[in-house]
Amino acid sequence: MSVGYKDDQNDWVTVCLKYLLFVFNFLFWMGGAAVLGVGVWTLVAKSDYLSLLASSTFAVSAYILILAGSLVVVTGFLGCCAVIREQRSCLSTYFICLLFIFLIELVAGVLAYVYYQRLSEELKQHLNHTMTENYAQPGKEAVTFAVDSLQQDFKCCGSNNSHDWTVSKYVVSGQAEGRAVPDSCCKTITPHCGKRDHPSNIYKVEGGCITKLEKFLADHLLVIGAVGIGVACLQHPTNINRCRGQVHMGTKTITMETGF
Repeated sequence: MSVGYKDDQNDWVTVCLKYLLFVFNFLFWMGGAAVLGVGVWTLVAKSDYLSLLASSTFAVSAYILILAGSLVVVTGFLGCCAVIREQRSCLSTYFICLLFIFLIELVAGVLAYVYYQRLSEELKQHLNHTMTENYAQPGKEAVTFAVDSLQQDFKCCGSNNSHDWTVSKYVVSGQAEGRAVPDSCCKTITPHCGKRDHPSNIYKVEGGCITKLEKFLADHLLVIGAVGIGVACLQHPTNINRCRGQVHMGTKTITMETGF
């Protein structure tokens, strides 16, 4: 009776620990999906604006999140297989991958936070120069498209205000063909509508495009930082180590070092 009872008890413990590890793995998988989604969203939403930034930190943070999220999703399936097959080597690989992913997500979150602190200064120093010196210039098609998109999407004109365009290469060189501002500044775009810079015709926004772009990027960076660091904290090594287990196939028992 005692042997049969012990076997039944071991089977019950095995089932419970399997389910606990499945729940643990599912939470990590959901966190990875969230990280992946935020990274893709950051690059897809208004990705044209990246050409207006002086540094690539914003894009790098998003790419790191995409890498980490993809690894979590793949690793999640590895964890499920390891639990089902009760293979210790698979479980060890699974937890090593989680530790690696933890570091990646932490780096992405820290990069986003650091860049957030100096975003305003970078935009003030570089955005006006980028717009006035590169708009409609040979080989700068990406910048031209980004500026046009920026002004139309955010309903703004110029870096600080519409008067910034009066000293731009685009206007000074005669490329503007009599326009005071690019046509993308117009509330309703028509050919050569930029010749008339009256407030009824073009966007006159306090603070110009700088304030609009800064708010947009800052919101994205806060999300990147929060998701990266938040999920990394959930995958902290102390939490991961609590779930490391050894699978004993012969006796069909699992001894777990778990904090659950």
